[in-house]
Amino acid sequence: MTKKKHNPHQVKAKKFLGQHFLEDESIAEQIADALSLEGYKKVLEIGPGMGVLTKYLLKKPVTTYVIEIDTESVEYLKNNYLNLAPRILEKDFLKYDVSETFGDEPFAISGNFPYNISTQIVFKTLELRDQIPEFSGMFQKEVAQRICSKEGSKVYGILSVLTQAFYNAEYLFTVPPTVFNPPPKVDSGVLKLTRKKNYSLPCNEKLFFRVVKQAFQQRRKTLRNSLKTFELSDNLKANVIFGKRPEQLDVQAFIELTTLIENDTKNESI
Repeated sequence: MTKKKHNPHQVKAKKFLGQHFLEDESIAEQIADALSLEGYKKVLEIGPGMGVLTKYLLKKPVTTYVIEIDTESVEYLKNNYLNLAPRILEKDFLKYDVSETFGDEPFAISGNFPYNISTQIVFKTLELRDQIPEFSGMFQKEVAQRICSKEGSKVYGILSVLTQAFYNAEYLFTVPPTVFNPPPKVDSGVLKLTRKKNYSLPCNEKLFFRVVKQAFQQRRKTLRNSLKTFELSDNLKANVIFGKRPEQLDVQAFIELTTLIENDTKNESI
């Protein structure tokens, strides 16, 4: 595919916002095309910058909204995407109550995400999982790989387990630094998250989050040691699963572990 250049002639990238403007329009088009557009009629793009991805989302048979904290980028979008203007949210996604715009309607998320808040964007997506059936976007390659990695991998961790509990995660392709202005110091990776058909867990979901986070905080220790704060019975700690380290457990095993802990502590506050 011939590389098309986006002309970034007006907005200056701001380091404190983690901005790296994508200049390769073919990559922007591929990110937009990664969305299936099934199960929702609205898309929210996070951090549109000068609209290189926005342009392709606007061609889709869905209603596109963008959320941008950079006032200079907001002005650029208002001047260059006139039809989009009423749907430009000049807000911080991490602090924004999406119900103000979407109510309880489903919507997808897309974006070339600022590296410095990309994991927080995923955690907020997980909080909003009832409303977000699909997600496509660009991360630092290492983060994208971590989200999609399986048990046994060195990068498998909290983000991997919590995301894959509710979504099917697919690493799509790697993007070199040369297609950004300014170029970042590392490769980027594009991924897609598709919510599972049955995404409610057969265990206490709040406890599941706590167990996963606590287990990986001391990832080199066995679960018997890393989960000491749960004050589990000696009988439960004798279970073979507690002799394993967290990266050895897949999502299903963490669900089973949570159920064991829940039943062990059912007469106490958990």
